[in-house]
Amino acid sequence: MLRFICSKLPQKLRHRPSKRHANFFSTSSLKPTSELPNSKDQQSLTVSFLQDSCGFSLESAISYSKKLNIENVKNPKSVLDLLRNHGLTQTHISNLIRIRPLLLSADLDNTLMPNMEVFESLGFSGSSLAKMLSKNPVVLERDAHAVVEFFRAHGFSDKQITTLTMKLPQLYLYNAEKIFKPKLEFFKSLGLSDLEIAKLLSSRPHILTRSLEKQIIPCVQELRRVLGTDENVLEAIKACFPILESNMVHMLQPNIATLISHGVPQSLVLKVFFIRPSSLFICGNRFSEIVSGVMNLGFDPSCLKFLLATMSMSLNSKTTWEKKVEAFRSYGLSEDEIYAAFKRQPLCMRCSEKKIKKMMDFFVNELKMKPSSISNSPTLLMHSLEKRIIPRCSVMQVLMLKGLIKEDIGIVSMVTMAEKKFMVKFVSKYQNEVPDVVRAHQGKIEFQGLHITMEM
Repeated sequence: MLRFICSKLPQKLRHRPSKRHANFFSTSSLKPTSELPNSKDQQSLTVSFLQDSCGFSLESAISYSKKLNIENVKNPKSVLDLLRNHGLTQTHISNLIRIRPLLLSADLDNTLMPNMEVFESLGFSGSSLAKMLSKNPVVLERDAHAVVEFFRAHGFSDKQITTLTMKLPQLYLYNAEKIFKPKLEFFKSLGLSDLEIAKLLSSRPHILTRSLEKQIIPCVQELRRVLGTDENVLEAIKACFPILESNMVHMLQPNIATLISHGVPQSLVLKVFFIRPSSLFICGNRFSEIVSGVMNLGFDPSCLKFLLATMSMSLNSKTTWEKKVEAFRSYGLSEDEIYAAFKRQPLCMRCSEKKIKKMMDFFVNELKMKPSSISNSPTLLMHSLEKRIIPRCSVMQVLMLKGLIKEDIGIVSMVTMAEKKFMVKFVSKYQNEVPDVVRAHQGKIEFQGLHITMEM
C-alpha cells in the first residue's frame, strides 16, 4: 500500500503544486535550470537565429549563443540589415558577430545608425569598414561622433582621421576631452602647430594612448637634458615622433654613453636625433656589439659615416644583415667587395633584401654592368628603379636609337645626375626634335635595353 502511494505521489503533486510538498524530494531529482523548457527554448531560438541569419555552423552557433539571448534583443535583423546596407558582405558580418556577438543587441537607433553615418562621412564603406571594425567592433557601440568632432576641431582633416581610425580603432573607446586634449595641448606647448600635430599623430596614433605624466613628459624632460635646448628637442621630435614612446633612461642614455666612449663627439651624437633617432631604440648589448663592429671595419668615430654605419646596422637584425650580404654575394661580389661598398655608402644596407636583388638584377642582367662596378658606386642602390633609373634609361634608349648621343655617357653619372641637370641635358634639349623623350621620362615607353654600350 505504501509503495502504491509513493508511486502515485509525483502525479498528484503535479496537479496540486505546493511549496510544502517540495521538501519530500531530493534535489537530484530536479532538472538543472539550463534544461528547463523556457531556458532551452531561448537558447534554441538564439542558435537558430545565428545559424539562419549569420551562417554559423550548429557548433559555433551554440558557442556564441552563450553570450547572447535573442529574446532580449529588439531588432537583431535590423542590425544585420544596417551592416549589409553599408556594404558589408555576409562573410564580413559573420566575422564581426563571431568577434562580438553582443553587437546584435546594440542600440540601433541611438548608437549603431549614427556611428555608421559618421564612418560613412569619413569615406568608410564595404571592405574598408569591415577591415576597421574587425580590429575592434566595439567602436560601433561607442560615441564615434564625439571623437571625430574632437579631432576635426583640433585641425585634423577627414583623411587624417580616417588614417587614425584604420591604424587604431580603439581610440573611439577613450574620452577624447579627458584623455587626448591634455596631450594635444602639451604638444602645442612644445612649439608644434596644429597641422604638425595632426600629421605626426596620423603616422603614430599610439602615442595618444600613452600616459602624459608617466611617459611623454618625463621623456621630453630627458630629451632637454641630453639635447640642451627646446629647439633641439622640437627638431628631434619632428624627426622621429615615436621618440616620445621610448625609454630614455634605460635605453637611449646607455646607447649615447656607448657612442661617446668610442670617441664619437657630442656634436655628432646630437645628429643622430636629427637624422634617425630610432636607430638608438635597441637594447644596450646589441647596440654595443654594433658600435664595436663598425669600429672593427675601420670607420672613423669622428666622422659622420661612423654614425651612418651604426644607424644602418642597427636597423637590421643579425639574420636580416646576413641575408642582405648573401643577396650581394649571389651576384658575384666577394665579402670584401660588399663591405667596401658599405664603407663607401653605409646607407646602402638599409635597402631591403628584395630591393637589393631587384637592383642588382637590373644593373647586371639588363645594363650588363660588372658587379664590381656597382660595389664601387653603391649610391646607385639608393635610387628608385621604377621612378628614376628605368625612365632615365628609357630616355637614353630613345636618344641612342635616333643617333643623337655622340658623347660617352657613364651609367653611374647618368643615374646620379641631379634631376634638373638631367632634364636640361637629355629631355628639354631634344623634346622638340624627339617628343618621345618626354614620354620616356614619364615612364610611358617600355625600356628594352641600351643598344650602345655605355661607360660604367
